[in-house]
Amino acid sequence: MKATDLLKRQHREVEKLFARVLKTEDPGERQDLANEIASKLEVHTKIEEEIFYPAYREGADTQKAEDAVLEAYEEHHVVKLLLRELPEIDCEAESFEAKMTVLQELVAHHVEEEEGTMFPDAEKKLGKTRIEELGAELDERAGALGADDGADAEERPEQHA
Repeated sequence: MKATDLLKRQHREVEKLFARVLKTEDPGERQDLANEIASKLEVHTKIEEEIFYPAYREGADTQKAEDAVLEAYEEHHVVKLLLRELPEIDCEAESFEAKMTVLQELVAHHVEEEEGTMFPDAEKKLGKTRIEELGAELDERAGALGADDGADAEERPEQHA
């Protein structure tokens, strides 16, 4: 699987979780979904930072790639700050939905930039073979971190927390 396809699948998984957490009124389900979002984003940011971004930065070797990677690291930093606050938020508090909406918007902006600019450029500059090698590396690392990359998500019934 191409690295970019694996990362896109992870993006879709998190988007679905955001939609669910913002729809539910059940505090227990909200907490479970918030925890799942945090877990998936932690794994996703880690594998991008450890594997994908350095490979893209080196392989593309352009100022555009350098700028995109630096911005992506900063966006990850802001997401991580919000993720640290999630365990402290009362899922029944009125601020919960606002905090989740802000996190969702940050992630959506980041995804739009990656999928619109970075991923196509990475595929072009790194080539098919390297993108597939990175996909295997990302998948292996995500697995080591205890994550499901979502590769078989269409084959599983949707699980509710």
